[in-house]
Amino acid sequence: MAVVDYLSPTSVADAVKCLAGSPHPAKVLAGGTDLIIQSKGKYDSPLIVVDVKKIGSMVSAELTDDALILGPSMPCAELTAREDIKSVFPGLVEAAFLIGSTQVQGRASVGGNLCNASPAGDTIPALIANAAQCVIAGPNGERTVPVESFVTGVGKNCMTQGELLVSIRIPRPAAGSSDAYLRFIPRTEMDIAVAGAGVAVTLDSTGKCTAARVAIGAVAPTALLVPEAAAALVGSTVDDASLAAAAAAATAASNPITDRRGTAEYRRHVVGVLVKRAAAIAAQRARSVK
Repeated sequence: MAVVDYLSPTSVADAVKCLAGSPHPAKVLAGGTDLIIQSKGKYDSPLIVVDVKKIGSMVSAELTDDALILGPSMPCAELTAREDIKSVFPGLVEAAFLIGSTQVQGRASVGGNLCNASPAGDTIPALIANAAQCVIAGPNGERTVPVESFVTGVGKNCMTQGELLVSIRIPRPAAGSSDAYLRFIPRTEMDIAVAGAGVAVTLDSTGKCTAARVAIGAVAPTALLVPEAAAALVGSTVDDASLAAAAAAATAASNPITDRRGTAEYRRHVVGVLVKRAAAIAAQRARSVK
């Protein structure tokens, strides 16, 4: 890795200045769990590391009546310990809990997982299922991007030179709503997903699904929102027939690769199974929401 210059701004404005004004490649240190690995041998000129963990809003989370405002650098260990957040977004917390070991959880963050832009990033389908919005600050001010549009390819996101993800806004779900996230891995823990699925549903007083969002991961270059799978659930009581239709839609939408961890055919099948199971879990949770 090239010689590193380390900067630790204490405000978003200063962080943007550090990123925008850097004459050398600049990387944000949100959690840092992948930064050294990704940077090793990649840069010939000095690498500027901008540590944003000294910015209060970047490492905190506020749950309001309207939304969860999540700091992109809040460690997963702190997020998963928040019972108030878990009660509203159990699927998102499940996804965050799957990132790495106990030691990694103390540094890794949802924002880092999102910006890392891995097709197998666990929190990305969970964020998409919950209609999260990414608030990005840059030299020209702030802009907001739906999370499903944030990742643009393998290891790529929509941010340009000088821009910084400053918050993830997740709207508080309507009454009778809940979510779930599931993934399949070859090992029992500490592995990346062969396939993943995030589902959020809203049920009315009769148990009928009135709204749904379904997202799948590790089966395409980016995590995908699957409207056809959601449409299969809406209007139903999330019964076997609608779950099977949602699974089939997810399988059809996937575009996986074959590698040593699984064939494309296998991944297409597994992602359908995961959508079916995650939707059933989300519906069961929604039925118990007061």
